[in-house]
Amino acid sequence: MTADTGTVPGATAPVVTQAVILAGGQGSRLRPYTDDRPKPLVEIPGTGTPIIGHQLEWLAAEGVTDVVISCGHLAEVLQEWLEQADLPLRTQTVVEAEPLGRGGGLRYAAAALPRPAEPWYATNGDIWTRFSLREMAAFHHERAAVATLALARPRIPWGAVETDRFGNVLDFIEAPPSPFLINAGLYVFAPGFRELLPEVGDHERTTFPQLARDRRLAGYQLPQGCYWRAIDTAKDLTEAAKELAASRT
Repeated sequence: MTADTGTVPGATAPVVTQAVILAGGQGSRLRPYTDDRPKPLVEIPGTGTPIIGHQLEWLAAEGVTDVVISCGHLAEVLQEWLEQADLPLRTQTVVEAEPLGRGGGLRYAAAALPRPAEPWYATNGDIWTRFSLREMAAFHHERAAVATLALARPRIPWGAVETDRFGNVLDFIEAPPSPFLINAGLYVFAPGFRELLPEVGDHERTTFPQLARDRRLAGYQLPQGCYWRAIDTAKDLTEAAKELAASRT
């Protein structure tokens, strides 16, 4: 399994100017918010911006000029919003005629990218974060990776209990950081990556494990203090609103 990384030894990292946003999920755990809109159009209270609006502003600030958005659930609502919004970059939507899975959906959307010979970003449509994508792209380039995924260390949603080796409780820690890194749902891909994706199925069960075995998959840890949250449930909306409000005080 090989792919062209588009990397020339010693060359400066190219500016990544295109991206895919996966926005086709049902968003069932966010109901009733997703009864009349797709998940990426849900607004975190107090922000005044839907998730996808934040993502598009961020991508544009990082040098992206073209975004392909993969739609599914209530695609027409998202398409109407995109047509009416004053956006800082060009967008194009594609709609899956039938569910293709995350890997298949990514492959299908990537076929519409305007510059197939150049690297590209991808993100899930429910991620709220902000960090230097340019630095992540440089990290990807330096390692001549076929794919690089952002890694987050989210807070555990429960309080933790610290004990000594005798079983004595020493302390209670509210929502501590996870000891494990997770896939943050943000990626940089080399030009040839699309051909490695399944036509139907999940790339995290097929493509990524093979690239990891070949040492062609890189992991970029999000910078210390970087805000990151996946908006999956109504509780995530509430917690994100509190966290973002606290960060502005």
